Amino acid sequence: TAGRAGSQGTALRARQKKPHAISRGIPESKGRSPAEMSRPLSDQERRKQISIRGIVGAESVAELKRGFNRHLHFTLVKDRNVATPRDYYFALAHTVRDHLVGRWIRTQQYYYEKDPKRIYYLSLEFYMGRTLQNTMINLGLQNACDEAVYQLGLDMEELEEIEEDAGLGNGGLGRLAACFLDSMATLGLAAYGYGIRYEYGIFNQKIRDGWQVEEADDWLRHGNPWEKARPEYMLPVHFYGRVEHTATGTKWVDTQVVLALPYDTPVPGYMNNTVNTMRLWSARAPNDFNLRDFNVGDYIQAVLDRNLAENISRVLYPNDNFFEGKELRLKQEYFVVAATLQDIIRRFKASKFGSTESVRTVFDSFPDQVAIQLNDTHPAMAIPELMRIFVDIEKLPWNKAWDITKQTFAYTNHTVLPEALERWPVDLVEKLLPRHLQIIYEINQRHLDHIASLFPNDVDRLRRMSLIEEGGTKRINMAHLCIVGSHAVNGVAEIHSEIVKTQVFKDFAELEPEKFQNKTNGITPRRWLLLCNPGLAELIAEKIGEDYVRDLSQLTKLHEFVDDDLFIREVAKVKQENKVKFASYLEKEYKVKINPSSMFDVHVKRIHEYKRQLMNCLHIITMYNRIRRDPAKVFVPRTVIIGGKAAPGYHMAKMIIKLINAVAHMVNNDPVVGSKLKVIFLENYRVSLAEKVIPATDLSEQISTAGTEASGTGNMKFMLNGALTIGTMDGANVEMAEEAGEENLFIFGMRVEDVTELDREGYNAQQYYDRLPELKQAIDQIKSGFFSPEEPDLFKDVVNMLFHHDRFKVFADYEAYVKCQEKVSELYLNSKAWTKMVIKNIAAAGKFSSDRTIKEYARDIWHVEPSDLKIPPPNQPRDVAEDKTPNGTAA
Repeated sequence: TAGRAGSQGTALRARQKKPHAISRGIPESKGRSPAEMSRPLSDQERRKQISIRGIVGAESVAELKRGFNRHLHFTLVKDRNVATPRDYYFALAHTVRDHLVGRWIRTQQYYYEKDPKRIYYLSLEFYMGRTLQNTMINLGLQNACDEAVYQLGLDMEELEEIEEDAGLGNGGLGRLAACFLDSMATLGLAAYGYGIRYEYGIFNQKIRDGWQVEEADDWLRHGNPWEKARPEYMLPVHFYGRVEHTATGTKWVDTQVVLALPYDTPVPGYMNNTVNTMRLWSARAPNDFNLRDFNVGDYIQAVLDRNLAENISRVLYPNDNFFEGKELRLKQEYFVVAATLQDIIRRFKASKFGSTESVRTVFDSFPDQVAIQLNDTHPAMAIPELMRIFVDIEKLPWNKAWDITKQTFAYTNHTVLPEALERWPVDLVEKLLPRHLQIIYEINQRHLDHIASLFPNDVDRLRRMSLIEEGGTKRINMAHLCIVGSHAVNGVAEIHSEIVKTQVFKDFAELEPEKFQNKTNGITPRRWLLLCNPGLAELIAEKIGEDYVRDLSQLTKLHEFVDDDLFIREVAKVKQENKVKFASYLEKEYKVKINPSSMFDVHVKRIHEYKRQLMNCLHIITMYNRIRRDPAKVFVPRTVIIGGKAAPGYHMAKMIIKLINAVAHMVNNDPVVGSKLKVIFLENYRVSLAEKVIPATDLSEQISTAGTEASGTGNMKFMLNGALTIGTMDGANVEMAEEAGEENLFIFGMRVEDVTELDREGYNAQQYYDRLPELKQAIDQIKSGFFSPEEPDLFKDVVNMLFHHDRFKVFADYEAYVKCQEKVSELYLNSKAWTKMVIKNIAAAGKFSSDRTIKEYARDIWHVEPSDLKIPPPNQPRDVAEDKTPNGTAA
């Protein structure tokens, strides 16, 4: 229970380990008796019951228990003699979901009647993680559920652990989309997340003999209690075929049809009764699929071939910051876009303020009613698709259609790495989407005519700004398409947006400077503080009240307590309890004895050369060599924890994982080192594991080469949870240093201008190797097979890369990094000074709420105002005037 520090009283008991009393029919008279529960709580008891996780009333607990037993019986068709822990999880999930449904329907009715501008967030990834606890928190049910589950003789934490992560994303981009959905609902925006319901999410990572092995993530195997299929809103999506130009207009004919079946998941706001919708599409073959072509009677084969269509939503591409130009991926991208736009237009046509009869047929008001945000270029085909609908189907003139399209779309850029930018081969687009290619050519022609009129004879500029890249394979530059087809383009941190403007899309920014903006990323404090670190959340609430959960900028009030000895001790105590809890988890999972008073030095994110896990590894080897050289010397004990997945086809990333594990094996088994240094590679890093490790972290590693990490959001999660950052001036680290004061982060290494200068001079790895004895020793050990005695040449590719083609300049920052780590160790010895710096960081974390980010998108890009209106809950009557239930309100 250490991780739930601060949540004493009834809620804490519910989180203690107990046997499954319920399965042995033990009576339900546990916890506080109804008489006790009706007695008013003393001030002390009230403070101990985490109020930000809801109030416990005898009625609500009894009702939750009734709901639980009803679902166990009627939904799962089990009694207590045969129910498994998974049955209990499902019974609880359905019980909590019951509390969402009334609010969900009410919210959708409200939108239907008021007809606000709707925000559509289009993303190929939504990295949601688990839903149960987040829902309990946002509905204010957590404590009541804890008590009910405790009275039922069950263990809440055990039930929560049964839930599969919805791993429908790779990393930052997908997790950002998930945080944004939470914030949009909390801010009362009429928002929808649209994406793909992948049958298989990001692979499960197993580590075997130090190597990454991928296993399929069959997350839907046991069913998903949070989704609702909506076959009545199934829509056709077309592929292939040819284009006919007729007297009545252009037609796309002889296409293959795939059906898009929507699954809706409720997205609750925090304590405001708003429940928005995430709609994910699943691919289904139409019933006549291939059967027409099989007049020879091979009916069986024809039915088996339906899989070809349904493969579209089978699996998430496990690439992060890397473009893989596969036909199936392009199909996925067009599939989500085509289904979503039909849905958006249906909803636009059916809505009219206060009326259920009339239907909109004029599109002039479309941008006033619809805002579509493209989360990176993955949904870029939405731009030509909307043009196709307007021009070919709705018969709008081109210029008008283009004007409406541009006003509707906005584009978020997530990376400056060239290998990550999508550039689709023209031949592939022509085969799969022939009409869209024509439209893209037309957009490009008009765009280039405009550039040529402004810059006559500047052929080079035309080439740089074209949507079509010539030379070798002709390709469509999807980022250029997004910029030309949107009214707003944003980066995701100040430094990144500056690089986007001055380097990556310089020509476009010079042409339309007003189009380019910055929207620094954020994280939802509900999941990333209340849910994962209740002890700290409650401690903060005791000091500054509970309103900070909805307005994270209030954390600045903690500055008053930086010198408060009691508060300093309490913050340190919560961290220590989180560490003890995580250490016992590690011992259980990895059979390694962890020293909970050692510094927990954590580096968790996708494995990628630019994130420089290799530099961390070199530091581990350096520390190891120092201990071996002088075992008697004072050494500040560290547990270095590295975790993350490598894309299955990314050879270097997989070698990095193997190297870290080889070094860990050596370090952890060396008796000279003992408990001074331990290295753990966390297997299968994912959202639910992040929720465990982040609250237990002392030192957060954010060490990408300056100018490569667009923003990062892990850095913000660590900051909010009381870890100190060691990092380069990259991404959002820059703004974190601005908010907290650079002296309260451990900043080291080259800045963007230093990297540019080094590129100009030419980076020579050898000179650092020759000059730095500790670096030389570490590299020689890797090269000679010291860490891989069975296979001395195992890491030759890694060493070769570091010397000859390291784009991310590990050696150039090594010395500064090691020196900075020495300062970290020195401060860690002074617990009070360390904790004061932690408090300063938490107090400065308010800017990094996704609520702030979404407010900025709403005002600057979507032109809507957040609403703090509270829709009445289902158990209260709606306004009489509003009490009508039009058809299709839940859509």
